[in-house]
Amino acid sequence: MSQALTDALAWISIAAFVVAALAELRDRRTASLAAAGAWTLFAVFWLALIPQFLLVEKSAIEGVLSALAVPASLSAAYLLYRGRASLLVLTRGVAVMGLIYLPATTIPWLYGLLIETTTAQTDALIRFAGYDPTVATNEAGLRNTFVFTTGGHQYETFIILACTGLGSMAIFAGLIAAVRAPLRRKLAAFAVSVPVIWVLNLVRNAFIAVAFGKQWFQVAVPQVSMLFGIPPEESGLVSFYLADKVISQSASVVALVLITYPVVRALPELAGVLDDALYVVTYREFHIAEALGLEASDAGAAETTATDASHAAGSDSVGHSDDD
Repeated sequence: MSQALTDALAWISIAAFVVAALAELRDRRTASLAAAGAWTLFAVFWLALIPQFLLVEKSAIEGVLSALAVPASLSAAYLLYRGRASLLVLTRGVAVMGLIYLPATTIPWLYGLLIETTTAQTDALIRFAGYDPTVATNEAGLRNTFVFTTGGHQYETFIILACTGLGSMAIFAGLIAAVRAPLRRKLAAFAVSVPVIWVLNLVRNAFIAVAFGKQWFQVAVPQVSMLFGIPPEESGLVSFYLADKVISQSASVVALVLITYPVVRALPELAGVLDDALYVVTYREFHIAEALGLEASDAGAAETTATDASHAAGSDSVGHSDDD
């Protein structure tokens, strides 16, 4: 599927989420039905991305996550239609995430600023570690390419939008913005998530660039080449695929899970959102606030959400749960 079509699906989906969030200001039943439609569109969007991740980018982790997102999105749509109104909080979060992330894909100056800022900071980190690559400019005029010369061969690593960490930062920023809580605690949650993700992302970029440039992971070359479809004349890419698609992406998933803990400690209201997200996947009630030992006064809103939502899930009425 073409990039233009997937971009269009992304914008249409996020527009639907924004409409659902705005509808909540007037009527929660209408908002829930609009949100069900938005999540259905979101499932179509993730379905369209599966071939891109698996066949073009050869990222098994992103491909599998996209495949899992399809039934999860459809499940959220069904639960909203059936009355789990607490999922409107997660719906608001996705709306904010999209409004943060999508402009960077379509506004050239913003895209360029993010790319070159990330490249410059990654370059500083690489040089601090004792390496001295050449930083080159691509055909579009962006200074985003690291060039290493190893064994008489040049190895180039390109910084693209996915390398900025904007997607992960948008997830946390969206969820933090979506819950209703005092600004002080929202800022605390922001401080222990978004800046940390930015720094870890720079470390990831530096690791991939150096690992590929210095050919650190040229192991099991025939097997890895077959797995990722690497032609024999480009076998040097084995280091890149192992560093990026296997090691870094696996570490990123673990890092995001670990970052979630201090974020929820700082903003207990997010526990209810995570409870709902887990219910979408498992259809079992979770009580993360209780598991983390949060004080009842702090976690009350989150626990109330999960409790109210569990009653709403079995009913076609979507307007009787007042707390998010």
